[in-house]
Amino acid sequence: MTRLHDLYDIGGQSPWLDNLRRDWLEDGQLAELVSKGVRGITSNPTIFANAISGQNTYDDQFKSLMKDHTVESAYWELAITDILNGLELLRPVYDESDGEDGYVSLEVSPALAHDTETTVRDARKLHERIAQPNLLVKVPATKEGVPAINTLISEGRSINVTLIFGIDRYDEVIEAYISGLEALVKAGRADELAHVASVASFFVSRVDTEVDRRLTTLAGGEQGDPAVLALRGKAAVAQAQVAYQHFHAAFTTDRWRALDAQGARVQRPLWASTSTKNPAYDDLLYVDSLIGPSTVNTMPDGTIKAFLDHGVLARTVDAHPDGAAATLAQLAEAGIDMEDVEQTLENEGVASFSKSFDELLQSLSDKAATFS
Repeated sequence: MTRLHDLYDIGGQSPWLDNLRRDWLEDGQLAELVSKGVRGITSNPTIFANAISGQNTYDDQFKSLMKDHTVESAYWELAITDILNGLELLRPVYDESDGEDGYVSLEVSPALAHDTETTVRDARKLHERIAQPNLLVKVPATKEGVPAINTLISEGRSINVTLIFGIDRYDEVIEAYISGLEALVKAGRADELAHVASVASFFVSRVDTEVDRRLTTLAGGEQGDPAVLALRGKAAVAQAQVAYQHFHAAFTTDRWRALDAQGARVQRPLWASTSTKNPAYDDLLYVDSLIGPSTVNTMPDGTIKAFLDHGVLARTVDAHPDGAAATLAQLAEAGIDMEDVEQTLENEGVASFSKSFDELLQSLSDKAATFS
């Protein structure tokens, strides 16, 4: 047994890996991490860009695909091959947990972040192309993404809602999920509720990166107002802990109980971006502070290694709910507009994934040119 097993057994939190690489699938490293307690895998355009561009493991398949594929369609075949192998690896976890865990996530093209209809179309295609019960298609929680999420859930599809940076949007995501399930019931498909899974991926560390930058400016620099500077490194955890309170409130109502009685699953909060970006902060700040029942923490491999070595095992996500709310109030008093932070980070997140995707396609195009 490892600390990851204990995190699930004692803390009620599912540890997932925020990385997917073909060489790790082939050499057994991913299987070893699953044996140590990893219960799911997430991917995103940046992860695939790093994996495909950073090694030659994909070259033979890519060269074969380029005989009758465009560069972009070849990319999707490369990614889907890894996803299918990951799904096979984690299928025993899915079966043993009765569908609670064992998922692998694949994101729709980041170019579609502001296109509701095409997001729905492409998410359907991924579900139909892969057709495995432990697939989660990732859809960003943009203004245009939220109605797409609602539609996909109402069709009985399992969705990982990604790029959530604030409480207001998180509330919209919860509503999209619950009303989507209600639409599924209304359509006479209540027997499918138990097969619909969803997580709401709340990004954490990036919040501190942005808020800390703003606090330093508001304080007048590194030697400025100490009371304002003392708030650095507190926004991300406080906001995530308040989000957990919203989760608990939404999934204990009579409205939810009616769905629960028919087999519906809660949409678990998933803490994403949980590696510590500021070296001055504890390396497990965004793991040890957010442990609690019905949650997921998707960690990059370095953070998993650190948790296996010295992670804390205690219920922390709701240990001090009044303190979390008080911290957000102090940030507001200091001049931090968390809604503006949320929109800034959403814009940056979409742009970052789009850039990674474009750079990957360019890298593959350059490689394809060498085949002729």
